[in-house]
Amino acid sequence: MLSSSCAPDINEPDRQVVQTDRIIKFSGYDWIVRTSDDERVGPGPNYFSDSEDNVWVDENGRLHLKIVQRGGIWYCSGIILKQSLGYGQYVFYLASDVSKLDQHAVGGLFTYLNDEEEIDIEFSRWSDPENQDSQFAIQPADRSGNKERYDLNLLTEHSTHSFNWQRDRIDFFSRQGHGLSVDENNRIHEWTYKGNDIPSHKGTERLRLNLWLFRGQVPSDAKEQEMIIEKVEFIK
Repeated sequence: MLSSSCAPDINEPDRQVVQTDRIIKFSGYDWIVRTSDDERVGPGPNYFSDSEDNVWVDENGRLHLKIVQRGGIWYCSGIILKQSLGYGQYVFYLASDVSKLDQHAVGGLFTYLNDEEEIDIEFSRWSDPENQDSQFAIQPADRSGNKERYDLNLLTEHSTHSFNWQRDRIDFFSRQGHGLSVDENNRIHEWTYKGNDIPSHKGTERLRLNLWLFRGQVPSDAKEQEMIIEKVEFIK
């Protein structure tokens, strides 16, 4: 790590999901629950589990993604939207303070086609407690101008995060509380990307949500990790 404003310039591949029978309904959409079939895979690499201990929707309709230990193995979690949504605004309403994730944990909200056509909102200190806790990124993120780091400084467990993906630009924001309106009290960070690596809509990219361990390192406090998402919204 070069400084507290830097994250590692590493593109963690997110390999094709192993086929699973588990589909969940969340925010009105069908999602595939990711599993790695007892094999370490990217990102990380890590073990991913489709167990209800790792991924579930509670009675209030909120999605829970957890990193849990079973039998001495840490299992990460992720879900993949069954359909492509394409250009438009993706909005994520979080109900947990992701700035408090362990320094080795990574929470991801992103569209993915391949390792160079990916739009990311990520919450992590990338194994350095001095790092800022969040970033907006366009892959490849190691290319100059393709990444913006910032701190959340959340006032409550509720926050709203968004990227608006268009053909010629991508507008990102993070805000305190839940909602799309902005003022000086809820603005956390905003960033607009107009570079050469804006993904084109091909109809095969998918929205993904995940919680994993950077380089497969176990949590530094040896505690289970959790990210709670109240709702995902897509605005065409």
